[in-house]
Amino acid sequence: QVQLQESGPGLVKSSQTLSLICTVSGGSITTNYYAWSWIRQPPGKGLEWMGVITYDASTYYNPSFKSRTAISRDTHKNQFSLQLSSVTPEGTAVYYCAARSRGNSELVQSYDYWGQGTQVTVSS
Repeated sequence: QVQLQESGPGLVKSSQTLSLICTVSGGSITTNYYAWSWIRQPPGKGLEWMGVITYDASTYYNPSFKSRTAISRDTHKNQFSLQLSSVTPEGTAVYYCAARSRGNSELVQSYDYWGQGTQVTVSS
């Protein structure tokens, strides 16, 4: 069974870069057709799909974040990472990593596996 766990700082200063890691167990991030995404939920708002890295290392991003977002992976550690630069207080949110078994999707309700989420606060 695929399990995901987010890790990273809970507090980031405005203008700095947020770096988060998702550690995957129970399955390989290179398994055919799997897609591995970052999704966030600001307070009082819905889930926002940020971007994805696929099983063959292709990346796709929400245009709202594309210019300052980078998703990468480390296959030896079975991890994938999020780098979000130039954060603002609007970046305060719960950040999730999530996975789909049948390719990429921007629809957050279509994701099969989720981490528990990690709270990130951006200070002004």
